[in-house]
Amino acid sequence: MEAVKQMTNWDVEKIRKDFPVLSQTVNGQPLVYLDNGASSQVPQSVIDRTSKYLAEEHSNIHRGVHYLSQHATTAYEAAREKVKRFINAPDVKECIFVRGTTEGVNLVAFSYGRKFIGEGDEILVSQMEHHSNIIPWQMIAEEKGATIRVIPMNERGELIIDEYENMLNERTKMVAVTHVSNSLGTVNPVKEMIATAHKFGVPVCVDAAQSVPHFPVDVQDLDCDFFIFSGHKMFGPTGSGVMYGKRKWLDQMPPYQTGGGMIRTVSFEKTTFAPIPDKFEAGTPAIAAGIGLGAAIDYINAIDFEAAAAYEHELLEYATERLGDIPEVKIIGTAAEKASVLSFTIEGIHPHDIGTILDQQGIAIRAGHHCAQPVMEFYDVPATARASFAFYNTKEEVDKLADAVQKVIEVFA
Repeated sequence: MEAVKQMTNWDVEKIRKDFPVLSQTVNGQPLVYLDNGASSQVPQSVIDRTSKYLAEEHSNIHRGVHYLSQHATTAYEAAREKVKRFINAPDVKECIFVRGTTEGVNLVAFSYGRKFIGEGDEILVSQMEHHSNIIPWQMIAEEKGATIRVIPMNERGELIIDEYENMLNERTKMVAVTHVSNSLGTVNPVKEMIATAHKFGVPVCVDAAQSVPHFPVDVQDLDCDFFIFSGHKMFGPTGSGVMYGKRKWLDQMPPYQTGGGMIRTVSFEKTTFAPIPDKFEAGTPAIAAGIGLGAAIDYINAIDFEAAAAYEHELLEYATERLGDIPEVKIIGTAAEKASVLSFTIEGIHPHDIGTILDQQGIAIRAGHHCAQPVMEFYDVPATARASFAFYNTKEEVDKLADAVQKVIEVFA
C-alpha cells in the first residue's frame, strides 16, 4: 500500500492510487464507481495480503502443529484482534467471524431467539430495515409464536422515536435496527435507542453494514448487545464479516451451526461445546477472507478516517445539490443525518433504465429495491436508482453522474 499518513486535507487523488480497479475504463469511459453501498472496492494492500496468504501460508487453522498451519492461525487470530480494536470491543472473544452481515443476523436471530423468545413475545424491527434484518426475525417469530412490530418512519426517512419508545414493553425481547439505512442513507440514533431499550431490559441488535465503512464506531460507547458488519462493504473481501456480541448473551446462546472446531468433547452419548468464539465458528472458516478483513482494517487505520468521513459528507451534500437542481429528479430519503447514499427517481423512467444508460457511460450505480421492499412500498415506488459514495470518489464524478442523468432524461423526452 502506498503509505497514507494522517492528513489535514483529504487528498483524494492520492487515495485513488491505492485502488487499482478505479483506473480502468468501462464501455470506453473512465469508470465512475458509485455502488459502494453494495460492495466497496479493495485497495492493493488488501489484495497483496490475501494473495500472500494463498501463495505462502495457505493451510487450515487451529490445532495444526506444522509451520504453515501455525502461520495461518497467527494471521487469522491477529485479524480478530484488529477487529476488537477497530470497534473497541471489550474482549476479543466477543468478536465472532461470520461470512457477512446476513449470516451474523441469522446467527443472532436463531441462537438468541431459540433461547430467549417465546409465545406472545415481541420483536421490534424498523420500517427501513434491509431484508436480512427482517426475514430471520420473521422466521424465529413464526417458529416461537412471537410477534413482529414495526418502528415507523416519516416522509424524510427518519424513525419516529416517540412511537418507538411507546412500543417497548415487558413483552419486547429484541430490538433489531440498522445503524445506517442502505436504501436511504439515514443515520439512526442507535445510541439513544439502545439506552431506551435497556431501561426495559431489552437487548439491541445493530445492523452496521452501512455504518462501519463510513465513520468510526465504538461498541462500548453505543452499549449495543449485538453489532454486525461485512468486510466487503469496508474495503475488504467478500465472505468476511463480524458479529460482535456481549459475552453475557453469547455464553448463554446455543450454537447456530455444529461440526468441527466448535466442540469441547464428542461422544455418541453427548457433545459439549467449546467456549466463545469457537462455539459459533463451526467448520473451516473463510481464512483468506478473514485475513483480508484484517488488512482492510489496517488500511482504514492508516488513513485519517474522520477526515474521510468529513470528505464523504461534503461529497454527499454536493451530489444532493447537483441532482436536486434537476427538476425531474426526486430524491428519496432526506433525513437530517445521512451517510453517503443518494437514492432518487425520475418520473416516467424506470430505475433499471437509468442504471443501464448510466452504465453505457461508465457509471456504476445500483437500481432496484435494494433488499428493502418495505421502504419502496412506503414511498410508493417500485425501485430507486442509488448512488453510494466512498472516500475515493470525487466531485468530478458527481458532475459526470449529474450530466448523465440529464442525458437519461433527454433520451426519454
